[in-house]
Amino acid sequence: MSFSLPPLPPSLATPSLAPPVDLPLRQIPGSYGWPLVGSISDRLDYFWFQKPESFFRKRIEKHKSTVFRTNVPPSFPFFLNVNPNVIAVVDVKSFSHLFDMDLVEKKDILLGDFAPNLAYTGNMRVGVYQDPSEPQHGMVKNFTMDILKRSSGIWASELVSNLDKMCDNLESTLSNSSSASYLFPLQQFLFTFLTKTLSGADPSVDAKIADGGYLMFDRWLALQLLPTVPIGILQPLEEIFLHSYAYPFFLVSGDYNNLYNFIKQHGKEVVNRGKLEFGLTEEESIHNLLFVLGFNAFGGFSVFLPSLIDAIATDTTGLQRKLAKEARENGGSTLTLNSVKDMPLINSVVYEVLRLNPPVPLQYARARKDFTLSSHDSAFRVTKGELLCGYQKLVMRDPLVFQEPESFKPDRFANDGAQLLDYLFWSNGPQSGSATSSNKQCAGKDIVPLTAALIVAHLFRRYDSIEGNSSSITALQRAK
Repeated sequence: MSFSLPPLPPSLATPSLAPPVDLPLRQIPGSYGWPLVGSISDRLDYFWFQKPESFFRKRIEKHKSTVFRTNVPPSFPFFLNVNPNVIAVVDVKSFSHLFDMDLVEKKDILLGDFAPNLAYTGNMRVGVYQDPSEPQHGMVKNFTMDILKRSSGIWASELVSNLDKMCDNLESTLSNSSSASYLFPLQQFLFTFLTKTLSGADPSVDAKIADGGYLMFDRWLALQLLPTVPIGILQPLEEIFLHSYAYPFFLVSGDYNNLYNFIKQHGKEVVNRGKLEFGLTEEESIHNLLFVLGFNAFGGFSVFLPSLIDAIATDTTGLQRKLAKEARENGGSTLTLNSVKDMPLINSVVYEVLRLNPPVPLQYARARKDFTLSSHDSAFRVTKGELLCGYQKLVMRDPLVFQEPESFKPDRFANDGAQLLDYLFWSNGPQSGSATSSNKQCAGKDIVPLTAALIVAHLFRRYDSIEGNSSSITALQRAK
């Protein structure tokens, strides 16, 4: 590389209240505004007048700082117990403090200070809401990592067989139409593939689950997330009906109970391992498995894969030809999670899309104690209990780390570019890090990009070219 990457914050190695050497100590700029009025104003900017990316960009420009105080949704009037005040950290160096468990805690901050009603997860705090200091966190994290490890033997074969079914259906649709929407077929594919590999339960044994399981997860996810995510429908209707209050669980209780009973009946082997090997009750095993399956895996891939397909299908630089060449010449005759590791360009494309469009846009952490946080050019005092918020889409476009940060560069992470994986934080930690029971890094940190690479490789062994966008396919040319 022709430039020097900035070091990670000194505080990550040696936490201290003293400002890092050579960095001026600044007061954190910005404010929370007048009570009630300030949070409502920021909420309207975030969802309506500016939208998330512009919301953070404008405040960076205003304060001449990538660290500042602001409010994030949800907020007043019907979220009286939610504090929207955050310290935004929007560069790689300040953002990385969110993953130092000596400095911050992760208890109940998945969606900031807001948490959906516990009824959505069986009236219990599943592992994602627990801090590593809590005893049960390690039990749940180890259970999750064990599920992923044991599923690896059938992961590739199940993915390929179910992906082929989806492709056959898309081809059939395209034979009679100029385009084929793939969003619901993609979710159907993901639901079947992930349910079989992660829970050991085959949806085909229950017609109701096989046909509508993915929609059950969609509804369950949507009602939890609506107060915090922009939808893009006609304003002010979105503000009035989607962002003003939390939706009650009873609206999706039937869906969740159907999924729960399906896993209880058909995923007994995995559930019993949770009980016998990791000390969880049957209920804890099922509710945590459902969260990993529905929120982390199904939800994450449903957001990420359309961005990946869009980046490839709309590229006009000859990328598809290079992807097809690599997919067919590397990896052997049968694709596996290991064989796609020999495809540097395909893996780089996956990482580049994760950089530009991380599936989880916001990361949060609460200060475990007073400490000094550093950005590239300044140091700031953070007080115990303050909530830090990082908007990953801008963090991952930090111009001091990534050259031409707004551009899609397919080979950015290939060859010597692999050093940039130290600064790719899509998974609640750096891609070069490791998920353990003592941290909050995603248990699927490795298998997620490998799965995406496997999908790309299989598609370009099947097709010479793919045309479309983030929701539809317009042309598929079979490999000659």
